Order: sequence, then structure tokens, then C-alpha cells
Amino acid sequence: METTLIKSLSEIIKERHSVRKYDSTYIISQEEIKDMLKEAIQAPSSSNLQPWRFIVIQDQEAKKELRAIANNQEQVETASAVIAVLGDKEMYKSVENVYRSAYEAGFMDEANMNRLIEGTNKTYPFAPEEVLKNIASFDAGLVSMQLMLIAKDRGYDTVPMGGFDKERFVKMFDVSERLFPIVLISVGKAAAPAFNSTRLPLEDVLIEYK
Repeated sequence: METTLIKSLSEIIKERHSVRKYDSTYIISQEEIKDMLKEAIQAPSSSNLQPWRFIVIQDQEAKKELRAIANNQEQVETASAVIAVLGDKEMYKSVENVYRSAYEAGFMDEANMNRLIEGTNKTYPFAPEEVLKNIASFDAGLVSMQLMLIAKDRGYDTVPMGGFDKERFVKMFDVSERLFPIVLISVGKAAAPAFNSTRLPLEDVLIEYK
């Protein structure tokens, strides 16, 4: 009888490396990609406004075009899918849906819901665009890392890519003005192992411990 080995989160973290060689014949179903994204968006976000948006690219011709504006990175074309993570500079426009949903789920009372909505509407719309983009980029990092660990847990490999022409990406996919591309994540079955890498010792990055 075949047994399934359940790995710990620590093992998954240690085993996840950036893979750049993929089996181009392997296809991950749209349903499974959606399942992975549903898990990934459980990540925390500033004021729970969830400023992440996704474009999933699986069409082979579209991946080929995308490779041309992504520094000719092979994995863009050969991975099963490329998931583009975008940030929403106007994430505050979702505030009613976010907090009303929490209220209807019984997670907060109406007074608290109204207080949070009012507080968000008094601050976020008046913040500089740079601040809003920083918030969205930070939250996109959280959801992206969570997505890559989820993929690894399911037996897939990933590599995040920040090196692509973002202006051309916006034109290619007709991206709304309120959204901006942050990172591309290739997902698929590895055709070759990732290169091993090292990390700086903790002593080099831990500034102080009190």
C-alpha cells in the first residue's frame, strides 16, 4: 500500500528553491491553480484590504510573448503557468466589501465595522501614491511567498521574477491604471534541480537581540 509522507512546514521551506528548468509538457489544471491561489490569499494584509490581484498565463503563445519582455527567461515559456502578482493602489475602494463580509460572518459587530470603514476612508484615499504602492508591494510579497510554499507542498516548483518590462506588461495585458505589476512567478514541474544556494549567517543579519 502506498503511503503519503506528510512534510512539516520547516521541511517545505528548506526544500523550496528557485527552479529555472521546467518540463514544458506538464500541465497544471486551472482548477488546481485556483485552489492554490485560494489558499495563498489567506495571507495577512494591511488593514485586511488585500491589495493583491493576479493574472494567470497558461496560453503557450502568451507565455512566448511574455518571455520576450521578461529578459528572455526560459522558465516564463516552459513552466506550466506564470502567475503575475499585481498591486492595487486603490485597495481602499474594497473597504465596504471587506468589513461587511467580516460583519456578516459574525467576526465583528456593526459598530466596529462602521468604525473600521470610516477610519480607512479617512486615511487611505489621502495617502501619497508612493505609500499606497509600498503597502501593496509589501502585501504582494506576503501572498507570493505563501503561494510558492503552497506550490512546493503540492509537488511543484517555482521561481519569482522581478526582471521584466513592467510598462510593456501593462500594455500587453491591458492592465487597469489602479493596478501595477510587481512580480512574475513561474509554477510547474522541475526538469532539472535548482542550483543550491547559501544564506548569510544569522550573525551577519541580526542587528541586535535584547
